[in-house]
Amino acid sequence: MSEPVRIQPEDFSQDEEIAALKASSTRMGGIATFLGCARDFSAGHSVSEISFEAYGSMALSEMRTLREEAIARFGLLDARIVHRVTTVKAGDNIVFIAAGAEHRAAAFDACRWMIDELKQRVPIWKKEITPQGDAWVTPHP
Repeated sequence: MSEPVRIQPEDFSQDEEIAALKASSTRMGGIATFLGCARDFSAGHSVSEISFEAYGSMALSEMRTLREEAIARFGLLDARIVHRVTTVKAGDNIVFIAAGAEHRAAAFDACRWMIDELKQRVPIWKKEITPQGDAWVTPHP
């Protein structure tokens, strides 16, 4: 079974992540997920690729802390966070977050909170490659 919090260059399987989450508790009654994908248009420009870089150990540590906070704050049974650090094309997966709880409300609330917090707190940077040139994107939308 893979680690519940990861930074990796390769793609991930949503099915495998959800199966791992479900395997952690038979009390789980609701799972909310967020899948972030690369798009081909941003801020009025075509985007051919997006490159992600991270401050590795610090980013992973902050993601683990974020997961622990979400579990405590929302009473989750388990949570998973996976973020890719590589160059992706339109349609490719970037980030996956899953929150598992006894009831759906906590799962939905925690999932949204985790992606919002990840974008604010975790040192992962995004560079858009466009026909007009490359540009680092800040702040996180």
